[in-house]
Amino acid sequence: MPNPDLWPAIPFPDWEETCTALHLWCQIVGKYRLRHTPWQNHSWHATLYVTARGLTTGPIPDRGGPLTVEFDFCAHRLIVSAPGGRQTGFALGPTSVAGFRHAFGAAVEELGGDCAIHHRPNELPEPLPFHEDTAERPYDAEAVARFHRALLSIEQVFTRFRSGFHGKVSPAHLFWGSFDFAVTRFSGRAAPPHPGGIPNLPDSVTREAYSHEVSSAGFWPGAGVGEPMFYSYAYPTPDAMAGRDIEPGAARWNADLGEFLLPYEAVRQSGDPEKTLMAFLQSTYAAAAETGDWDRTALERPLGRPGLPPEGA
Repeated sequence: MPNPDLWPAIPFPDWEETCTALHLWCQIVGKYRLRHTPWQNHSWHATLYVTARGLTTGPIPDRGGPLTVEFDFCAHRLIVSAPGGRQTGFALGPTSVAGFRHAFGAAVEELGGDCAIHHRPNELPEPLPFHEDTAERPYDAEAVARFHRALLSIEQVFTRFRSGFHGKVSPAHLFWGSFDFAVTRFSGRAAPPHPGGIPNLPDSVTREAYSHEVSSAGFWPGAGVGEPMFYSYAYPTPDAMAGRDIEPGAARWNADLGEFLLPYEAVRQSGDPEKTLMAFLQSTYAAAAETGDWDRTALERPLGRPGLPPEGA
């Protein structure tokens, strides 16, 4: 049986309020990175990355030198680090979004940084500005730790899947706007302009993100779909993609979203979660690439092996 510590249960209703708070906290930290980091294609400069202890920004340029921000989900602290070993932070616990925003800004400024950021959340309908969101939010530390352990396992599979591609492919990273962990492959061809319309996100950002054809897969903890869920979609969406057979049997096409979906619980309870998730990633990518007429021979290669160059290199 799969190790429950590696693929823990993370039922969304049990920690929905904590998850919502964590999403907004990640937006605050992500906006700090966004403000100080040169723009990269598809907003890759703004994302967060999974570490053995939580989530990190990586080094962020700032006026007093680069700062790194980490959500430590083992000690349940927010840590800001500066060159030379200087460090500050505060405990993660029940608080308001406004309280987190104030504490984070003070930590950045203590180390010489500038934490003036855009004050309103993105990709959420009718969001309160951070400083006006004063209601106390819960913090379920155990649920956050389980979510983190799930992300670690998912990251390993996403990173191996990423290795089987010669073409342009994103890191496995967390987008704080929609709060999804994603990996994206590109055909190399330009895409038609995206229609935009994502709540509280400039259409120019969306169109730059989808400037080229993609096959993207990812993971939501549950907001909007009611349970933790894997997804896979293409932009633009080939007409025949929805009718393709995919793996595993629990995966389905969702016509409303225009995506393939696979419940996390179906992966967790399978005999081999890594193999089950990889089958979903490979088969949904194949559905997108074949119906979208991608040059699969030129773009693909065998999955990478630790310590060994690609076969045929």
